[in-house]
Amino acid sequence: MANRKLGFGSLFSLILILNLRNSVAAFVPADNYLIDCGSLTDTKVDDRVFEADSSRSWSLNTPKDVLTNITNPNSVSSLTSSSLYLNARVFTGPSSYSFPIKQQGRHFIRLYFFPFDNQQFKLTTSQFSVSTQDNTLLSNFQPRPDSTTAVKEFSANINHDNLILSFIPGSNSFAFVSALEVVSVPNNLILDTAQNVNNQQTYQGLSNQVLETVYRLNMGGPKLLPVNDTLWRTWNTDGVYLINANVAKNVSYAGDINYVDGATSPEIAPKIVYSTATELASQSSTLDARVNVTWMFKADSSFSYLVRMHFCDIVSKALNNLYFRAYINSWSASNNIDLSTLSANSLHTAIFMDFVVGLPAESNNLSVSIGPSDSAGIAPDGILNGLEIMKISNSGPGAVVEGSSKSKIGPILGAVFGVLALVIIAAVVFCLFRRRKKAKKQQSKTWLPFSINGGTSQSLASRTSNITTATSGKNGNLGYRFSFVVLQEATNNFDENWVIGVGGFGKVYKGVLRDETKVAVKRGNPKSQQGLNEFRTEIELLSRLRHRHLVSLIGYCDERNEMILVYEYMEKGTLKSHLYGSDLPNLNWEQRLEICIGSARGLHYLHTGSAKAIIHRDVKSANILLDENLMAKVADFGLSKTGPELDQTHVSTAVKGSFGYLDPEYFRRQQLTEKSDVYSFGVVLLEVLCARPVIDPTLPREMVNLAEWGMKWQKRGDLDQIIDARIAGTIKPDSLRKFAETVEKCLADFGVERPTMGDVLWNLEYALQLQEAQSPDSEANSINRIVELSSQVQNMNNLGTVAEGGIANSSLNDLSDVSMSRVFSQLIKSEGR
Repeated sequence: MANRKLGFGSLFSLILILNLRNSVAAFVPADNYLIDCGSLTDTKVDDRVFEADSSRSWSLNTPKDVLTNITNPNSVSSLTSSSLYLNARVFTGPSSYSFPIKQQGRHFIRLYFFPFDNQQFKLTTSQFSVSTQDNTLLSNFQPRPDSTTAVKEFSANINHDNLILSFIPGSNSFAFVSALEVVSVPNNLILDTAQNVNNQQTYQGLSNQVLETVYRLNMGGPKLLPVNDTLWRTWNTDGVYLINANVAKNVSYAGDINYVDGATSPEIAPKIVYSTATELASQSSTLDARVNVTWMFKADSSFSYLVRMHFCDIVSKALNNLYFRAYINSWSASNNIDLSTLSANSLHTAIFMDFVVGLPAESNNLSVSIGPSDSAGIAPDGILNGLEIMKISNSGPGAVVEGSSKSKIGPILGAVFGVLALVIIAAVVFCLFRRRKKAKKQQSKTWLPFSINGGTSQSLASRTSNITTATSGKNGNLGYRFSFVVLQEATNNFDENWVIGVGGFGKVYKGVLRDETKVAVKRGNPKSQQGLNEFRTEIELLSRLRHRHLVSLIGYCDERNEMILVYEYMEKGTLKSHLYGSDLPNLNWEQRLEICIGSARGLHYLHTGSAKAIIHRDVKSANILLDENLMAKVADFGLSKTGPELDQTHVSTAVKGSFGYLDPEYFRRQQLTEKSDVYSFGVVLLEVLCARPVIDPTLPREMVNLAEWGMKWQKRGDLDQIIDARIAGTIKPDSLRKFAETVEKCLADFGVERPTMGDVLWNLEYALQLQEAQSPDSEANSINRIVELSSQVQNMNNLGTVAEGGIANSSLNDLSDVSMSRVFSQLIKSEGR
């Protein structure tokens, strides 16, 4: 039956492609340069002809070039547009193509690469840059060594009579290209404005930006090749990027699609894109089901991206029945999308929405989600028909190469420098005039210094020496306030070579104080998504929490608009770095269990060590640090929240955390509990067992999400098939069974079904005892030692109590001094909790 459905779906898609292809009029570009680079003859690809690589209406300026033919044409026979990859032009020196531009405006620049090796050149080892006279398109580009084709598509606004496309080989390397296109597109393809989701303001100036197409997807439908698109674009399928395919379903529509004159057209996206969609699958008959469909993509940090969402209501039977929300990287892109209103009260009408999102320096992921509307009485639903993600270029003017026009440079530079001189003079006069007033406003709103004891920043500064000064207030000893000069000295003036990590708050530097104490110095980045609230939370929280399995805060600095935190130095770095992605020595199973146990102790203390629970909210392997003895300590409390009141079950708050570790119930309902930390810790446990990233979009669809993939194997009883091969033969079956049961309980869909961190700690200690046991204790021996066990439990209960509104006494502050191993040694034959 499944095969019959698959066949019908494929047949329907094929019929739909053929029908829609025939119904679309071809777009005729004013400029249409198609070149099969390195080829001596023209090459036909579908309904287009790529010219032989010889000067015709365009010119090639290259002092050193080689025509290279591939030695084994069969190796590309299975590739799309395979005939374009049979040849390549290789440049051993700076070279350029020059194209006369008939109609200035936006153009596609497509570059085709297929790295292969022959006797003269190994294209797989090449490194080079590609630029126009205005922008760098590729900087130090290196093709993938697995001989995989690459098509780089750029959209640029060309305002010259000639486009000069330059290829600059890297040092001791060369450049190459298999084929290229320079093609006009409608100027209204890219609008000038979009909504900035980071600050909910309007982003302007897109029409003059160079954009690189990173992803272009036909949601819920088949892959579309260039022949199916009026602008010869490729639209890939979306399935591999779905985080949870169980909450999504594919839908399609065989009728006609309407375009809005002056707003949408087949050039925006072909009809087949709007005729298929991925829809939020119905998860519940109730209106409170809060499930999102999420796609996850790899992206380059520190860049901004244009995200274009294509919509067409192909699922409703009547108007005003479809309302939903859209998110980008957990930011709300549009609170309530009403397709009936946006499409001028008509069904089956194509529309699109543009958003700009900036990625922080530490992030390499970009997510897009659709989810239910938050309006009362609205059934959960949502669709997405198409998606385009384009990187906005950060580059400036490209390199000038021989053959480019230099006649205009002199006058342009003269004018630029003249205006610049006037601006500088005006700025100096203005600064002198405003100096006194600006001196009173040295601190920005985001970076305002503060006192954690309720005093003013001046009162703190008056007590600050050149080294450190202890601050005290209503909470007692809260730590040290360092002068900025001392931290500059400790970090060698924040030397980039001393960077040991990068997080959401900023970079972390290794530092050495004057007394030779090693420290970790976390310096806030003004462009980070985190700021004063996280800075304050970290200081206030860690100043009153002390536990051997929590990273200790030594002090902070809030001078000169800076926000800097100083921690104890953790010699061995993060748990994540010891599991994968580095050359660090392998951790054996006992070491991994000890690290998990230490982390669980720290989290258990957070949840139970004060009158109100403290919820970490960002538990992940990168936030578990190891000292020189591999003892684990939980770190990074900037996102932590105080738990609910005694008469409440949860804290309602915006979703924050890291994808892959997020509690799905928290993500759906925005209701935070201690069990959210338990879920995240369960993902960490699975990460420890399997030693792979929690989200990896490069893997097959069913393997992308570690938690989902791992639980599928666990429920089949075959979790041992996916554990880290380096430790697979060293884990005793009973220890693995107990560990796997603990993971499964932590990853339960609903918080009420998950254990407490105390229970998790108990089970992990028991798993370690099962691993270390030489032989089972006899039943008689266990009975004889029950008295000792009871005595130890009683001692634990008498350690101390928690003071109202404060932290437990020093004995309770570190429960790890009471080894649970001694308790479990009495119960080695039991099942634990």
